Amino acid sequence: MDFSQHICIVIPTYNNAGTLSLVVEKALKQQLPIVVVNDGSTDQTGTILSGYKDAVHIISYPVNQGKGYALQQAFKWAYEQGFEYAVTIDSDNQHNADNIPRFIEKLNEVGECMIMGERNMTQDGIPTKSNFGRKFSNFWFKVETWQKSNDTQTGFRLYPLKVVSRLHFFTKRFEFEIESLVRIAWENVPVVAVPVDVTYFSGEERVSHFRPFKDFTRISLLNTVLFICAYCFFLPRLLWKKAKRSNKIDFYNLFFSPHESNLKKSTSIGFGVFMGIIPVWGFQMLTATFLAALLRLNKILVLLASNISLPPLIPFIVFGSLWCGKWVLGTESVIEFSSKLTFQDVSGALFQYVIGSIVLAIVAGLLAFVTSYIILYLTRKENK
Repeated sequence: MDFSQHICIVIPTYNNAGTLSLVVEKALKQQLPIVVVNDGSTDQTGTILSGYKDAVHIISYPVNQGKGYALQQAFKWAYEQGFEYAVTIDSDNQHNADNIPRFIEKLNEVGECMIMGERNMTQDGIPTKSNFGRKFSNFWFKVETWQKSNDTQTGFRLYPLKVVSRLHFFTKRFEFEIESLVRIAWENVPVVAVPVDVTYFSGEERVSHFRPFKDFTRISLLNTVLFICAYCFFLPRLLWKKAKRSNKIDFYNLFFSPHESNLKKSTSIGFGVFMGIIPVWGFQMLTATFLAALLRLNKILVLLASNISLPPLIPFIVFGSLWCGKWVLGTESVIEFSSKLTFQDVSGALFQYVIGSIVLAIVAGLLAFVTSYIILYLTRKENK
């Protein structure tokens, strides 16, 4: 499918009067609809844009709201006009609009996706702080989405507007580009890249509105929130959806496929069982999925195995934990459940339960590991 008829160009601008005309002229050569957002500029931006009122669509408002807000206004307008994708390009003349056909070619090749314009950060003139910020952002994107991108800070991007339209974003300044990227990835949209040219200006030629301390603090707080949301909800949900979509044959292949070693598969199952029993109430999925990613285990097997703590099994797990606690601590008796159960009974048995559940989790995890390994060893060859 040729998507070129469904794409527009978005140029957010704030006090970049010195380069705005150059950027707009280059963009016009691409023969695509263009929307420019004047984000409360106080320089000659308004005057310059008045000369393009017949060639581009202009969105303007008097008070600066932030780049994220400007992009969201453009996306809303573009989607209402029937566009399916928007290529964003900065107005400081760092990006080369002649690279836009690369985005269209990649979109035609891949289908629905988000495309990042990957800059060559090894070329001369790249500021050291830009390289650090890119690596910092790349790391957190991988942690929060389990996807890899080599340039998560680029402003040269192609957004899937249908996906964007159904999301409600909470940020409206520079950090919006991070939030939007992560949340689009959470929608199971592939994030791909195309190489793009970039020009960094020095001295007075370079106009930057990034406020190092304030904006970096906001980005750090955003990554903290995204990390918690990722491992408490979005990534477990994504894994569970993948598991639910699998049929019986898929589960069979998940366990017996030769793409992973017997050791890795059995370790994933044993670790999942362990995490399903360990007493980290309310954080079992969070901890299991994070550690599974950190240890490079099979995340779907870990998630499935951790569901050993399903409601029908909970009474047996509680009883087994209390019994193990009694055995380890040498207490007289396991707590008796009755209508006369008091708070003192429960609090007195809490320590017994916690110790017992840790022991039970270790034993059950080891048994699951050994059983899985034996089954795999007997039914297929070790993956080399």
